[in-house]
Amino acid sequence: MNLGHVEIFVSDPRKSQDFYVNVLGFELVTVQQDQFVWLRREDREVLLRPGRAAVSADSYQRAAIALVFYTEDLQQTKLELEARGLLFRGTDGTDRCLTFTDLDGNWFQLVNPRDH
Repeated sequence: MNLGHVEIFVSDPRKSQDFYVNVLGFELVTVQQDQFVWLRREDREVLLRPGRAAVSADSYQRAAIALVFYTEDLQQTKLELEARGLLFRGTDGTDRCLTFTDLDGNWFQLVNPRDH
């Protein structure tokens, strides 16, 4: 068994497309039926699809699921993302684990994997 693509449920995939492409640096692959947005980052594909969680978590630790991004230079990547408009929402207990959300409250973490 292999992991396929990741699906992220968002209220408006076309609106979220801007955040994922212009802030997080995903490549737009295609848009199906004007509502299913396929993205790629390196060798991983992500599908933004219509939907919404019943309850949005108010912190990374309370999220049902989260995606983790790796970087070799945490501070430089943090500065680059902030320059593109990303607002970090705190940490996962240490300033080596930066957390943020997308427009719909889906949680993400940014870390240098060598620091763990």
